[in-house]
Amino acid sequence: MMQNNLLTCRNATLNLSGDPLIMGVVNTTPDSFYDGGRHQDAPLHHARSLMNAGAAIIDIGGESTRPGSQEVDTEEEIRRTVPLISELRRESDIVISIDTWKSAVAEEALRAGADIVNDISGFTFDPDIADVCRRYRAAAVLMHTFERPDRMRWSTDTDHEHRDIVHIVKNSLRASVDIALEYGVENLILDPGFGFGKSAGENFELLGRFRELQELGKPLLAGLSRKSFLGWAVSDSTETVPPPEERLAATIAANTIAVMNGAAVLRVHDVREACHAARIARAVMTAQRSSA
Repeated sequence: MMQNNLLTCRNATLNLSGDPLIMGVVNTTPDSFYDGGRHQDAPLHHARSLMNAGAAIIDIGGESTRPGSQEVDTEEEIRRTVPLISELRRESDIVISIDTWKSAVAEEALRAGADIVNDISGFTFDPDIADVCRRYRAAAVLMHTFERPDRMRWSTDTDHEHRDIVHIVKNSLRASVDIALEYGVENLILDPGFGFGKSAGENFELLGRFRELQELGKPLLAGLSRKSFLGWAVSDSTETVPPPEERLAATIAANTIAVMNGAAVLRVHDVREACHAARIARAVMTAQRSSA
């Protein structure tokens, strides 16, 4: 159970009362939207580099969740992720997260030494995954999505500007929390799912009203790293949206805003830059409290 800003993740404990924790992304997929295939040959080396840069959590994924991506066979997802988790666990006590919505993948990852299950569906795609978390005493990241990745479009191609996105996300995450608690999974982090079935405008509304999600009573994660709606915002009307490689500055700005609005965890590709953004945001917030 989370008490005094401490989150128990099996045998590890995360302190969420200080600077936001940085979750470094290690994709073992050939088709992720930013780094697909880039680290397939040396994922352990990449995980080490993220740890050295300041990551408190390493998030390992074997299935792309970019819009239009196809589901990966369970055995293939296990093959991509579990050996890496085993290797990383043998040499480090870093907190490891498995990015999957499949109960079979989660179980094999937890057996290999993972501590957290990061489920993009918020325990809604696979009815058995909550029970797996309960049996292994794993913490969980519960994310909001409107649909499965193969049915999604990019934020820049999504048009739903007239719905109360914060209200919708809040209610959906509340339902996911209820599922988790029903199974006895109490160590939870909530992720509003930036980019997952939301329009560019809705993503910015979520970011601007991020603090309202604290009403759910759980620590919040912001996964903003290099997403398309950030590229959309920095391009002008005569340009195409810049590719993910050109969205680092926009990501740093968005991460800073998220921290100042209550993010306890940042999920990123660029760990050192996220650490710096988090420290600047915290320094401003500390100064504001001191002068109040």
